[in-house]
Amino acid sequence: MATTRKADAKGPDAGHRGHRKRLRERFRTAGLAGFHDYEVIELLLTLGVPRKDCKPAAKALMDRFKTLPAVMEASEEALCQVPGIGPNNAVAIRLIKAVADRYLRERLIDRPVLADSRTLFDFLYHTLRDLGRERFVAIFLDAKNRVRETATLFEGSLTASAVYPREVIQAAIEHRAAALIFAHNHPSGDPTPSAEDVALTRRLVFACRAVGVTVHEHLVVGANRYYSFADQGHIAAMNREFDAVMAGA
Repeated sequence: MATTRKADAKGPDAGHRGHRKRLRERFRTAGLAGFHDYEVIELLLTLGVPRKDCKPAAKALMDRFKTLPAVMEASEEALCQVPGIGPNNAVAIRLIKAVADRYLRERLIDRPVLADSRTLFDFLYHTLRDLGRERFVAIFLDAKNRVRETATLFEGSLTASAVYPREVIQAAIEHRAAALIFAHNHPSGDPTPSAEDVALTRRLVFACRAVGVTVHEHLVVGANRYYSFADQGHIAAMNREFDAVMAGA
């Protein structure tokens, strides 16, 4: 009986250790290729939970938030409401997101990002995809179109009056920006711009031109696709409209 109890006690832990080892070996061999989203979270949780099966907690996170980006975007309070997730787990998840954001931002500092709209979309997709709310961001560029900084200007329901041009201009001055790129997401997944999107873009182009700052782009990010105001000719048309207004002033 003693031998049986010893085997039973070791069995579950041995199984967890073997599963953890297999997850880590898969990652060492091929990165995250082939991983389900819950397995990505599970692997992350194993780094901070020594001897516990992390799969149930990882699946509970996916059941609660539905997508991996939504898990990474969740607040510490919301994460801790999920069974099996404690404060340390929540901090670890938030830390990974913060490190990824800083890495992507600093990777672009002093580099040009205007090769084409697709390159810009690839950079912004990590930040803007699968969010349950709209987020409006700005990329501040120097005179050579190199990135100086990125910043979130607004979160919530985006309208033409939600983002104040005066605050955008102030931020551009603080970052010594010669040009700007704007982007925001559509939680619906459809990147087609609304009338509010067009009106906001026009207000920002006019306000920036008035102080000598160029707006290169406004990108609307949807579900693995995007809409480029520049590619569609809207930015150029708005600049021509501004020039006509100033010529008639």
